Amino acid sequence: MKAIWNDQVIAESDETIVVENNHYFPKESVKTEYLRPSPAHTTCIWKGKASYHTLEVDGKENLDAAWFYPDPSPAAAQIKGYIAFWKGVKVTG
Repeated sequence: MKAIWNDQVIAESDETIVVENNHYFPKESVKTEYLRPSPAHTTCIWKGKASYHTLEVDGKENLDAAWFYPDPSPAAAQIKGYIAFWKGVKVTG
């Protein structure tokens, strides 16, 4: 699987985990040079508190387009250390 935004591959892995139709990429498969920390947080009733990254690629920003669960609930423990994408990021196989 690949995550692509602004014509750049942001992440690539054969070992994504699919939860609620979202592919979660292992952190080591994500090109962290494109990630900027975001102060945003949301809470999922069963996964826990999500944190976000803004994507920055070739001078363009995609606010809060990557999310992860730094300390997921036991029900979502399998996605600890994984990052998912949305907001126009194309995830393709």
